[in-house]
Amino acid sequence: MADHVDRVLEQWAERRPDLDVSPMAVIGRLSRLHRLIDAELNRTFAAHGLDKASFDVLATLRRSGPAPYSLTPAGLMRSSMVTSGAITQRLDRLEARGLVTRTPSASDGRVVDVTLTEEGLALIDRALPDHVANEERILAALSRPQRDALAEGLRDLLESLDGTA
Repeated sequence: MADHVDRVLEQWAERRPDLDVSPMAVIGRLSRLHRLIDAELNRTFAAHGLDKASFDVLATLRRSGPAPYSLTPAGLMRSSMVTSGAITQRLDRLEARGLVTRTPSASDGRVVDVTLTEEGLALIDRALPDHVANEERILAALSRPQRDALAEGLRDLLESLDGTA
């Protein structure tokens, strides 16, 4: 069964038979999958009144350790790999909704601790099972061995690009 990427590859094979365009088979499909998967994930986030960025912050805090589910903005930045300005904007929105609080650190007054509120904890605990079920649905076409092999291959690719992108 041919997909859009197969048609692109065939066209390039006709127009530029001198080029090995096989990398496009992977990159093109990853790109298309990224768009499709993002749309699917965003529907689940929206059902909980969240967007991807807000979910990311809440989930990062939730998995950060035992209660009080707290990290510094720098810790959040490292975990989510975004800029400090992006973290600040996310935290402003989440704090305005009462989902997180920012308080001076007890150990260093120059540092702020970001903590899930009870409402934030309840929200991420409701959204997370739906998110995981959605990811399971998205990956349903792949067997467990296929998923494992794909995850391993993608990890290898990410490690090879780490620090170069």
